[in-house]
Amino acid sequence: MSWRCVGMEFGTVPAWSWHLDGGGRTTVKKMFTAPDPGLFRLRISLRAVLGIGLAVAVCETAGLSLPASITGALAALLALFAVADPTVRGQAVTTALLPVVGLPVLALATVLHGAPTARDTAWLAVVFSGVYARRWGSRGHALGIFAFMMFFTAQFLHAVPDRLPELCVAVALSLAAASAVRFGVWCVERRTPLPATPAPLGGRGLARPATRQAFQATAACAFAIAAGEVLSHQRWYWAVGTAWWIFVNTASRGETLVRGFRRVVGTVTGIVAGLLVAVPLHGAPGPTVLLIALCVFGIFYTAAPSYSWMMFFVTVMAGLLYGLLGVLHPGLLGLRLAETGVGALGAALAVATVLPITTHTVTDQWVHRALHAVHGCTAAAARRLAGDEEANPASRAAELEALLGRVRMALAPLVHPLSPLRARKARARQVLALLDACAQEARGLVAVAADPDASHDARLTAACRRVETAVEALLGAVPERALAARTGVPGHHPGAEQALSHLHGLERALVALAALLRGSSPAQA
Repeated sequence: MSWRCVGMEFGTVPAWSWHLDGGGRTTVKKMFTAPDPGLFRLRISLRAVLGIGLAVAVCETAGLSLPASITGALAALLALFAVADPTVRGQAVTTALLPVVGLPVLALATVLHGAPTARDTAWLAVVFSGVYARRWGSRGHALGIFAFMMFFTAQFLHAVPDRLPELCVAVALSLAAASAVRFGVWCVERRTPLPATPAPLGGRGLARPATRQAFQATAACAFAIAAGEVLSHQRWYWAVGTAWWIFVNTASRGETLVRGFRRVVGTVTGIVAGLLVAVPLHGAPGPTVLLIALCVFGIFYTAAPSYSWMMFFVTVMAGLLYGLLGVLHPGLLGLRLAETGVGALGAALAVATVLPITTHTVTDQWVHRALHAVHGCTAAAARRLAGDEEANPASRAAELEALLGRVRMALAPLVHPLSPLRARKARARQVLALLDACAQEARGLVAVAADPDASHDARLTAACRRVETAVEALLGAVPERALAARTGVPGHHPGAEQALSHLHGLERALVALAALLRGSSPAQA
């Protein structure tokens, strides 16, 4: 059993993601000793604790109430977790837009507190808009999440219009505190830039996954509202939150179902921990605050390796917050589990019946984009070896890594340990292995191209053309030619020998991939 590390998006923040190659079993030890290149996860986790802690301290110093401080803490957590732009400047712009989108939603939720029908209709409109906004990439994704969670927070705290001014102040102060930490005190991204998040899958109208998911999420949340209120008139919103978050970072029916399963697993284990830890504390401020800080660290640190573990910490933190509010009891945690089940059921029904998006459709698009990136990386590296200083194969390699992360997410339903489709599971693993081989050879090629002493070898032209032919066998066409025929160039060079080795490896992997995909699609779910 081994770990693979690929650049991708966790939760909503671009970082690193780790996947088990074996049966999918993991332990606490392995979870917290998973590869962490550059200690990236550790640093953003510690920064989150610092930023949220500062936000709470500022709110308390300003004399705000406990509900207002909790609102501020959640706003700071979302700002540090949801903002996913690859550049520091982009992150700053998105963070500045959070209150522009979130405060009007918070105001709407509090004003409609006493009008259930209007409140539910308004929340469904926020759900649809928030998911639809994902078509605009990371910024739309973050703003949609923040808007939804501001409405959720109002339900969580049963906020009424009289509390709105201090809630808005808390959000503003907390976002300022979180920004001071993220962009001033501890700007992790200045040392380790975030990998670019792949653009969302395209299409027009209902052919675009984000559009279909907007309808699916709205239907799921409508079911969650109705069924959740049957279970509880006070805590029905947990079902809506579950349905919403299951749709975050998914693009197909299979992905959504797997995410729902993992959320339920994380919630169940979190409730057990809550019974053992949160309930006995009875909301004691000192130990509760320390445990909440630990949960914040756990949320950020485990989000990349495991959605289930992240949900474990979210559930424990929710129990601790209820303890601070003085309403925690075992029955409340049981209700939390029931509402989670209702939300997961609503999501499952929605993806199965409302404009379903098959795993095959999504996987096919991501695989094609990854193969285009393989070719682009090869072409840029070959041009660089030929003396083109403007060619930048490193950026194309980073794009390939990010796209492979999305391929892994798309194929996750088939390689899941509980998947009964053995033949498709084996085929999907073969596809992933061959794409990994492509990425490995591409990285080696980029490393050779970065050597200033490496130069063009006449044999590179033929090798690059064979790679193009292999890509054409899969895609039908390639966007650019790696190298034009050249004359009068050196016949051999040590750097070119390495480049040729990587190009031959690429060719073999692509030919094998073409044979595999021609035989049968890796996913039909």
